Amino acid sequence: MFSFGRSRSGDGASSGRAKDDFAAARERLLTEIEYEMRETVGYTGRGHLSDRVHRAMGEVPRHEFVPEEDVQNAYVNRARGIGYGQTISQPYIVALMTELLDLEPSDRVLEIGTGCGYQAAVLSGLVAEVYSIEFVPELGTEAGERLRRLGYDNVEVRIGDGRLGWPEKAPFDGIIVTAVAEDVPQPLLDQLANGGRMMIPLGASYGAQDLVLVTKDENGEVSHKAVLPVAFVPLVKGASE
Repeated sequence: MFSFGRSRSGDGASSGRAKDDFAAARERLLTEIEYEMRETVGYTGRGHLSDRVHRAMGEVPRHEFVPEEDVQNAYVNRARGIGYGQTISQPYIVALMTELLDLEPSDRVLEIGTGCGYQAAVLSGLVAEVYSIEFVPELGTEAGERLRRLGYDNVEVRIGDGRLGWPEKAPFDGIIVTAVAEDVPQPLLDQLANGGRMMIPLGASYGAQDLVLVTKDENGEVSHKAVLPVAFVPLVKGASE
């Protein structure tokens, strides 16, 4: 395992966050996400995004996280391929999973499946620290460099087996898993803080799946709640997004 520490790179942060030609596209995407939130409120219990999550989704330049040849589709509300058989998740799902974590500015979050770094970038604007694990070395390396260039200086990326978590950085107030597992990996449960929340898809690798909210109360008691039918690639041993 190895890590990419975050250090703000000055020009990269300003250029990555600067006004760009995709502002209108991001606004249209946010409108679509809010529509889907209303349409799925019967499943999720959330009819709209909080102001903080709405703002975070609107600030991340998704076109920086897709392959250059797919930039024209960056703000389509669908998952897109990013190479190595992996995807950048559908923006609505990114927003919903983030929303249901109920994050606070002082929180520390673990992400399993860095992919291209898009979800980590969204989390970066909401919490104090983000730790993200990617199993595919090429993706993890590229994501770490991309996040650094864009100025997400509170995100640290590690190449490794996401099922094992990041014990030396635990406990985490929130954990987000971007691939489906049959059961919640025990190391992730162990690393979830009392009072913490985890979002994870559970079910068959290529069959019925549910996005599940896992909560651990202040006494360490764990509960599960199915939120929404979803379709994710499998979290095989060590695999990620």
